[in-house]
Amino acid sequence: MKDVFVFSGTTEGRTLARWLASRGVMVHVRVATDYGSEVMEKEDNIDVQVGSCGGAEGIAAVIRDNMFDLVVDATHPYATTVSKHIREGCEKAGAQYIRLKREDSDVSDRGIVTVDSVEDAVAYLADKEGVVLAATGAKEIDKYAALPDYKDRVVARVLSTVESVSRCAEYGFQGRNLICAQGPFSEDVNYATMKQIGASYIVTKDSGTVGGYEEKVRAARRAGATVVLVRKPDDSGLPYEQVVALLEERLGLEPSPSAPAPSERRSIVIAGIGMGPDGMTVSAAKAVGDAQVLIGARRMLEAVDTSGRDVLAEYRSDAIIGFLREHSEYTRAAVLLSGDVGFYSGATKLIKAIDREEFDLRIEPGISSMVYLCSKIGTTWQDVHMTSSHGRDCNIVGLANTHPKVFTLLSDQESVHAMCRELFDYGLGHLRVTVGQDFGYPTERIFTGTPSEALDQRFGDLCVALIENDRPFTFNPIGIRDDDFVRGDAPMTKSEVRALSVAKLKLSRDSVVYDVGAGTGSVSVEMGLVAVEGSVYAVEKEDAAADLIEINKRKFRTPNVHVVRGLAPEALEDLPAPTHAFIGGSSGNLRQIVECLLAKNPKVRIVINSVTVETMAETLEVVKALDLVEEEFTSVTVAKARHLGRYHLMTGQNPVYIAVVMGR
Repeated sequence: MKDVFVFSGTTEGRTLARWLASRGVMVHVRVATDYGSEVMEKEDNIDVQVGSCGGAEGIAAVIRDNMFDLVVDATHPYATTVSKHIREGCEKAGAQYIRLKREDSDVSDRGIVTVDSVEDAVAYLADKEGVVLAATGAKEIDKYAALPDYKDRVVARVLSTVESVSRCAEYGFQGRNLICAQGPFSEDVNYATMKQIGASYIVTKDSGTVGGYEEKVRAARRAGATVVLVRKPDDSGLPYEQVVALLEERLGLEPSPSAPAPSERRSIVIAGIGMGPDGMTVSAAKAVGDAQVLIGARRMLEAVDTSGRDVLAEYRSDAIIGFLREHSEYTRAAVLLSGDVGFYSGATKLIKAIDREEFDLRIEPGISSMVYLCSKIGTTWQDVHMTSSHGRDCNIVGLANTHPKVFTLLSDQESVHAMCRELFDYGLGHLRVTVGQDFGYPTERIFTGTPSEALDQRFGDLCVALIENDRPFTFNPIGIRDDDFVRGDAPMTKSEVRALSVAKLKLSRDSVVYDVGAGTGSVSVEMGLVAVEGSVYAVEKEDAAADLIEINKRKFRTPNVHVVRGLAPEALEDLPAPTHAFIGGSSGNLRQIVECLLAKNPKVRIVINSVTVETMAETLEVVKALDLVEEEFTSVTVAKARHLGRYHLMTGQNPVYIAVVMGR
């Protein structure tokens, strides 16, 4: 078995040692610290020794005793003294010395202050103000003590080893002034660190692409911090690929088809293919072309050239991450997704699942179907409300009623027809609907017409739509006139009390609301208009009243109001958890209703209206018994004018008590 002596302590050294071992070479690795030994993974054909060899003479003795012919110096580029001793030791023992040079960083020097040493960096900072992130290691941490106020403004980031922590503590770096972690760090981690400590400067060495130098510079520019760079010493060694080729020649190894890249950080590019291969940006296409493995649904993979690359037909985030963890040989992966990866895309789950400490993540969006459709029909998209009806509930009627333009993702023909039927049924049959299908494929087609005209058309499996309304309802929906509702004999919360009650609920656009004892549905309708992207469940025990709610929800175009026939709390059991609830009638079950609400959401916000003093007393008892948070109790009395000859006579309505409470 062939033997190689490697002085390591860097990512490149560890990668080279593992590659040599995989080729059947016995690798004797020398590292300076116990930490260096821990991060050098134990594998067959790798022997790791810790500690200095005792200068050039000691190194020469080790080489002679073990009869090493080849010695690789993969120590840190700033460890110039160690490299000098290794070179001299090889000369004394007659071994071939190979210096592995770290790859240079590919970043501009914009905004970078370059100095020759840490001492020079400290001298530069002496008359400056602002927090300093010292990222030059624990060995030179003592240099920062020359700053008069260093304990107040210098934060040291060092390896999480006993030796590093002890040395930092010796010079007063502890608590908030000390960060212990293993690099290299991603751009986001560097940025978050600088923002958290409020760094104005970062002092670093050029650790190269592998060492995360580029990520530090990009993060500093984002954070508005100045990079103070300790210049890298001249390094006359060979880059990684040339060292691999030289070793293959010297050891008589068959050339490797693809030597591993000297990096422990692997990259994932999420690439949007747009409307197919012709819709990809140049940057996304380059990322796909550079990838070793392409991942995506079969339709995505079929849209690009996969020749010469491995492929995985998969779209589930957990399966993708699991595959990449099992296959460490892939250092550059591209996950292909359709259209704009930031808009209702599978990228959402994948981005959350990716560990940024384990992988570098880059996102390359494609041309979105919304931009493509608007461009095709010659209209702008800055005034478009974007949503999706693909695999999710969406109140298209409410959105189309209140916006001049609505774009939605759909699926197949049935989804298009269902949307058009609903628009027609809710009195929006006059709107202009443009449907696009199969963008980027031979079956691409665009149709424009009314909803009823679209119902006569056939569509493909990949559809989107733009709905245009030249008279959208843009007024505040609170305070609809009582006479505008279809009323019948069911009780109705009057306009002024209704407006105040809905306002007290503080609804959001996506709230999930219960209206218990909904009557004619006047409160439900106003809540549905406010929570246009949410849901309102109108619970009513009387069938006649429930029928009125169905009529009023169509009149006011609120399909997000769902009529629930039955008596609360039993009628609430199968409903989704509410964010808010309005109780206008409880039929004597107030406590049980509130208990049901709290069981579904302990933080639910509740507005309870009472017309009688007895119901108000019951409300107070429930609030006390269930230990609710009392935000406010209000008594409202409304008087409205009626004509009496040429005079206006004010006629008072019954007072209403409004309680606003919440769970703790």
